[in-house]
Amino acid sequence: MELASCTTLEVGGEARRFVRAPDDRALCEEISACDARGEKVFVLGGGSNVVFPDEGFDGTVVHVETRGIVFDGDVIEIAAGEVWDDFVAFAVQSGRSGVECMSGIPGLVGATPMQNVGAYGQEVKDTLAHVRVWDRQSARVMTLSAAECRMSYRHSMLKETSRFVVLRVAFTLARTNESAPIRYAELARALGVAEGARGPLGRVREMVLSLRRGKGMVLDASDADTRSAGSFFVNPTMDEKAYDALVARAGEKVPRFDQEGAVKVPAAWLIERAGFSKGTARGRAAISTKHALAITNRGGATAKEIVSLAREVRDAVEKRFGVKLSPEPILVGHEL
Repeated sequence: MELASCTTLEVGGEARRFVRAPDDRALCEEISACDARGEKVFVLGGGSNVVFPDEGFDGTVVHVETRGIVFDGDVIEIAAGEVWDDFVAFAVQSGRSGVECMSGIPGLVGATPMQNVGAYGQEVKDTLAHVRVWDRQSARVMTLSAAECRMSYRHSMLKETSRFVVLRVAFTLARTNESAPIRYAELARALGVAEGARGPLGRVREMVLSLRRGKGMVLDASDADTRSAGSFFVNPTMDEKAYDALVARAGEKVPRFDQEGAVKVPAAWLIERAGFSKGTARGRAAISTKHALAITNRGGATAKEIVSLAREVRDAVEKRFGVKLSPEPILVGHEL
């Protein structure tokens, strides 16, 4: 199987072996069999947050295709193989609040707790109830609480280890047709409400999709900018001292977002001021024409070209500002 056809970035060679897992049992059994053979294994979801090498993957790629949604009061448990945005749309239509600001994020449900997916002021950790996983070490299904997942900005314990394979993800969502409080200034302005106010679920979802579409962050076959892995770099966080040093080095006010005792700085701002304007290209790899945080495949790009541009961007930002950007996608067989 050509892995380029399984990812939104559309790069990557062939997997030595490609297996589809239609249910939890098949997924667990396949992972266990690979472990017993001492074989490399990669669990693939929607392919929206991974960069495979041009040489392919010398092992088994297991594609998660599990389905199902179960209700237990305010808790909704969703199979890892469900499309994330389909679930968000379902929640909004069902009058369940708490994930509407994460509309339009590509990928499958199973990937969301791994890096604590978030957008427009909402994060998975805000409403996560628990995660059911296959523990490769003990060869059994376990339930991890939200606390046990140790979630922080774009990170969780699940991202640190290959021990756990996500089977199902559960959220506690309020039964209401109003959104959670709007905590993102851009979204509040677009909705015409004050920060902290609420809005109709359907309208909030539509506005988030509109904002994401304007940045090329909604999958659209007619838009080359969406041939990407989404945001390629994580917005850096730092303490006040480091932020002050950054401002001094920049020689101008640097945008900031305060959160949980730290300062978050927009990576896109750093990238553009380091000399990479929207649309900057290196061969067939390019910065998105809509958002400087995305690296896109302009057609026929190789993984090597994508990673080379990412390295150039990272090095330029570090040289200019002393801030080292970290990649957001999983880089298989590559290092920045």
